Order: sequence, then structure tokens, then C-alpha cells
Amino acid sequence: MSGSKAYLEHVAIWVKDIRWHIRFFEDVLGMTMREVDGTVDAPRQYWTLGGLQFIHAPQREGPEGRLAHLGVMCEDLEAALAAAHAYGVSEMPQGRNWLRLPDGLAVELIQAKPAFCVAQALNINPRAEA
Repeated sequence: MSGSKAYLEHVAIWVKDIRWHIRFFEDVLGMTMREVDGTVDAPRQYWTLGGLQFIHAPQREGPEGRLAHLGVMCEDLEAALAAAHAYGVSEMPQGRNWLRLPDGLAVELIQAKPAFCVAQALNINPRAEA
């Protein structure tokens, strides 16, 4: 039995050159700013409309280990948390909705408001013909 219906709201990625990534995804794919941590001129983190979060990490080298965490919108956060704990996950310092899975993956569970938006998002079939 599922704890809650959910969908992936964002993927957080460490990037060496955050300004380059912002420009690329805005110019090429039209993914504009949803939110910024820091200033627009010197962002520490940057979220796009379209589900990407860039975390400025100028020391990063190579393609490995770039994924920071998955942000998942939940229809019922409390039900999802209860179901998750049965799997032996551990809470992270960021808060009780941040979970570390046994293999190390970090997952941020977010309460959808209103909850019915989860059902609407799950009804979208991106591969269906128009």
C-alpha cells in the first residue's frame, strides 16, 4: 500500500559554473527562474520553472556525484513519511521531510498545496500525441 501519491518536483544538481547552466537552460529550453538563494547576479542556488535546481559548487570536477537530491511533491506528506520510515530510512539535518535512503540517495518530501495538484501532474502523459 502506498503512503501517498507523489511526483518528482525537482532534481538538485551540483554545478561548477552556475551562471553557464542558468543561461543554457533559459536560452535553450526556456526554463526561467522560479527561485534563487543569494542574488540573481551571484546565486548560491537557482531553481528553474521546469524542475531543475542548480547548486553552485566551483570545486566540482568530473561528471560523477553531481546529484544532490530529489525533491518529491506529496499528496499527503505525513502518510509518505510514515510509509518511508518502514523502509529504514534516516532523517537528515535539514528536517524531518529530508530522508537519506540506505544507498545514500537524499530525498526531500514536500507537501503539495493543494494536494489535488499531485493527481493533475500524474495525469499528464508527456509521450501522448497532442
